[in-house]
Amino acid sequence: MRLRLIQIDAFADRVFRGNPAAVMPLPSWLPDPVLQDIAEENNLSETAFYVADLPSDAGPPPKAEPPPDAEPPSADTPAYHLRWFTPAVEVDLCGHATLATAGQLFEDVHPEAGRILFWTRSGWLPVSRTDRDGELELDFPAGDLRPVPESDEVSAAAVTALGIDPEFRFQDTDLVYVLRDAAAVRAVVPDFTALARLPVRGAVVTAPSDTDGVDFVSRWFGAGAGAFEDPVTGSAHSQIAPYWAKRLGRPRLTARQLSARGGTLGCEVDGDRVRLRGTWRRYLDGTATIPEPIR
Repeated sequence: MRLRLIQIDAFADRVFRGNPAAVMPLPSWLPDPVLQDIAEENNLSETAFYVADLPSDAGPPPKAEPPPDAEPPSADTPAYHLRWFTPAVEVDLCGHATLATAGQLFEDVHPEAGRILFWTRSGWLPVSRTDRDGELELDFPAGDLRPVPESDEVSAAAVTALGIDPEFRFQDTDLVYVLRDAAAVRAVVPDFTALARLPVRGAVVTAPSDTDGVDFVSRWFGAGAGAFEDPVTGSAHSQIAPYWAKRLGRPRLTARQLSARGGTLGCEVDGDRVRLRGTWRRYLDGTATIPEPIR
C-alpha cells in the first residue's frame, strides 16, 4: 500500500522553523497498531491522519461563525475525521499538526474554502483562514489550570527533574510552572529520564517575555508522550493563554515558544475557547510504502 506523506513546518515563518508535522490522508482508517508504527517511523512529535468519513458519534458541527477578519465560510464547509499520534501514543489534542493538516487541505483540496472542520478526540475543531496570507486560526477548547500544592509528589518530582524554582504551580492536561522571567525559561535543562517516569503527558514552563512584541514565552517537555522537547505546542498554549490573558488584562496576546527551532503564536481567549493563529510552510511531499497484508 502506498500513502501520501506531506511534512509541514507549523507555526513557522520559513522552512526549518516552527514544529514539523507529518500529514497523511487515508482512504479509510488503518488498524491503530499500524498508525502507531507509521508515527514511530516518521519520528516527528506528531503525525496527523485524516479521513473524509465522519464517525456516527460526531454529532452536529459547530454553528459558530469564523472571526470577523477571516474569509467567509463556504455554504458547505468541508469536514474530516482527524487523529494525532506521537511516536509513542495517540493524543487527545494537538495544535501544530492540526494547523499543518488544515494548510495541506486548503492548498491541495479546498482552495476556495474559508473554513475547515475537524472531528477529533477533543470534539469539533474549526480552522479558518485569516486576512494574512498563509495564516490560519485554530479554534480550541480553553484549558482550566488548577493550583497544585508544593506537597504534590508528582509535581515536586517534575520540579526536580526540570531543575526549576517556580513562582506558581498548576495542572491541566500538563503540569504548568510559571517562572520569574524569560531567562529562567531559557535556562531549563530537564532530566528527560526522570520526566518520562511521571504519570503526566508533559510539563510547561512559562514566564513574561523580555522581547518587544511578545507577551509571554514558554517551553514544553513531553518525555511521557515520547516527544521530549516539542518545538511549538499549540495544545499547551490553549492551557496557558487564559492564565496570561487574565494576568496581563487583555484577551489577545502574542506568544513565543523558546525551543531551538522556535515559533510564534497569536492567542485570543474568548470564554471557554482559545483561538491560536500561526503560519505554515510546506517542506516535503512524498509517498510511504506500507507492507501488505495490513495486520
